[in-house]
Amino acid sequence: MARVALYQARTGIDPVENARSLVAAVGEAAAGGAAMLFTPEMSGLLDSDRERAGAKIVAEEQDTTLAAVREAAARHGLWVSLGSLAVQAADGRFANRGFVIDGGGEVRGRYDKIHLFDVDLPNGERWRESAAYRPGEAATIVPGTPVGTLGMTICYDLRFPALFERLAEAGADTIIVPAAFTVPTGTAHWHILLRARAIEAGLFVIAAAQGGRHEDGRATFGHSLVIDPWGEVLLDMGDSDAPRLAFAEIDLSRIAEVRGRVPALAHRRPIPAI
Repeated sequence: MARVALYQARTGIDPVENARSLVAAVGEAAAGGAAMLFTPEMSGLLDSDRERAGAKIVAEEQDTTLAAVREAAARHGLWVSLGSLAVQAADGRFANRGFVIDGGGEVRGRYDKIHLFDVDLPNGERWRESAAYRPGEAATIVPGTPVGTLGMTICYDLRFPALFERLAEAGADTIIVPAAFTVPTGTAHWHILLRARAIEAGLFVIAAAQGGRHEDGRATFGHSLVIDPWGEVLLDMGDSDAPRLAFAEIDLSRIAEVRGRVPALAHRRPIPAI
């Protein structure tokens, strides 16, 4: 049984202040007996003003938020899934990159978001993630974490079940979905899709989310979730506007139990071309 903590953030436009909040969350998670902390997408900076944000985005090696969280993880002996940071990529564009950090402060896994969110919403919101970010090209699993082998995804990846299938087939016990879901899409689809992905793959899904009204004017859905392989919601943090931490218990033996009852993963067969 592993105790985990989720940090539901309301990340703003100041990386220094955001890093301070993340470091405090690491300490609070450790004090609460967690073996691992999970944070949302864009934990270091959330700013829809691309010009203003771009001036604060640096290469991974220079990112002070990543450095601060690594130091805090090592100080508390706590694993951290740092949902994602905006980092400067080698080709001049940005990457939406997630990190898994072990209890010694070492980065054990990296994942660049594969599916980018480009959409015009009925409420007038318009998002073009691909205008500044490059898509990732590889799925990532991280073995040996407190929640078993960890599969990494980010936010919009949730809508692409083939990625979750690949991670499950590669041996994932838990898949993370750090997110900054909009309120309209979150209301309609967040719970349904996350539960479906957990049920389809027969594993745990941990989704730490941004929640509330942000400094840049956007509103995010919240409802950070932990879901078991049967699709049962073990934790739902709701839509509170205040950043906060919550805990859940992960029993990895539940995976074998559920897959024994519904062995769909073992029954998958190649689908012929049409």
